[in-house]
Amino acid sequence: MSGLLTNVHETAGIAKGSGKTYLVSGQYEYYHYLCDGFDDRGWGCGYRTLQTVCSWLTDNQNSDVKVPSIREIQEILVQLEDKPKGFLGSRQWIGSFEVCLVIDKLYDIPCKILHVNQGDELQTLVDTLVLHFQKFGSPVMMGGDVDASSKGIVGIHVDNRGASLLVVDPHYVGKEQTKEFLFNKGWVKWQRLSDFISGSFYNLCLPQVKAKEKN
Repeated sequence: MSGLLTNVHETAGIAKGSGKTYLVSGQYEYYHYLCDGFDDRGWGCGYRTLQTVCSWLTDNQNSDVKVPSIREIQEILVQLEDKPKGFLGSRQWIGSFEVCLVIDKLYDIPCKILHVNQGDELQTLVDTLVLHFQKFGSPVMMGGDVDASSKGIVGIHVDNRGASLLVVDPHYVGKEQTKEFLFNKGWVKWQRLSDFISGSFYNLCLPQVKAKEKN
């Protein structure tokens, strides 16, 4: 283990009000800017979200694959010829597509990409996300263009007013704090679909792991 906080969404609890909540199943670590001493502020959010997803895969899929560093992620993308050699050591962002490539390479697990042309269309993905957390329980990576901030999604709440996503934000900079601190400061939060940027497209990467066993 890396010593990072685990399951930081737990303080967020169940979204207020009526409806149903579907959450990640199993343990993950919270990767964020500078968490390992490497300064990726301003460009590393996609890498950090990928590392969070990888920590879940390593812990919940009985895998001996270590969570890759940012350098190792770049090396994989160059090896796969998705990126040129000049990508190594750069500060270029990565998005959901690159995350899918790395997960498939390291864990031999395929991913589903969900795409909407604008934030207003996120509502069309609600049923798919509910099914994902019910069936697989793995974290989801979300990225966009105008909303260029990559983030982890670890739950969804659905009620008669619509839906909210449980966001784990990798942009936090600082020493490890408590789960309560992260929630109170908004680094972990419930965000209604209507609060996402309407003019941004969004891609979501959903690891298609072995389905959860039913009780």
